[in-house]
Amino acid sequence: MSVRHALLALLSEGPKYGLQLRQEFEERTGEVWPLNVGQVYTTLQRLERDGLVVSDGISEDGPQKGFRITPEGENELAGWLRTPPDLSSPPRDELVIKVLIALRVPGVDVHELMQAHRRYLVELMQEWTRLKEYAADRDLGFAVIVDAELFRLDAVIGWLDAAEGRIKRAAFDSPTSATLGLPKLPKKVGVRR
Repeated sequence: MSVRHALLALLSEGPKYGLQLRQEFEERTGEVWPLNVGQVYTTLQRLERDGLVVSDGISEDGPQKGFRITPEGENELAGWLRTPPDLSSPPRDELVIKVLIALRVPGVDVHELMQAHRRYLVELMQEWTRLKEYAADRDLGFAVIVDAELFRLDAVIGWLDAAEGRIKRAAFDSPTSATLGLPKLPKKVGVRR
């Protein structure tokens, strides 16, 4: 997530103070991404240094210093909004790493490990579903966040199911092949190593 661009978006609505930007950022993101006020001011200083915002100059620093977006900042924001995020490389996912490592650790029941994670994910989905029922008509931003989290968790459970099936098939095909070496992905996939 780009705090830099989120602050530019908030400033595109009109001039604001640092504390106001922090409060509006948290409100707009459903209050699920707390933002440190120090991070706000550090980001504003960088934006000002880069010519994307200007300050009113009333106060050297602090809560009374106002900021507004420049035309360059508006161009930066517009470009960021139109540019898709880079999803070409798989993320470093702790659960994927655990499963891959568990395949190689003697005595680890990979099936049980995956079941434990699946149970946890289902519990999380139930919590988010309760929040969705609460937020449905109250806060559009939070409802959108809840939907995204439910879809993400569902996808992780789907991955667990697929990975478990693949591991079972590998063990069935050749009992000693359940922990076969993993092939290296081609460089063009852009996997971070």
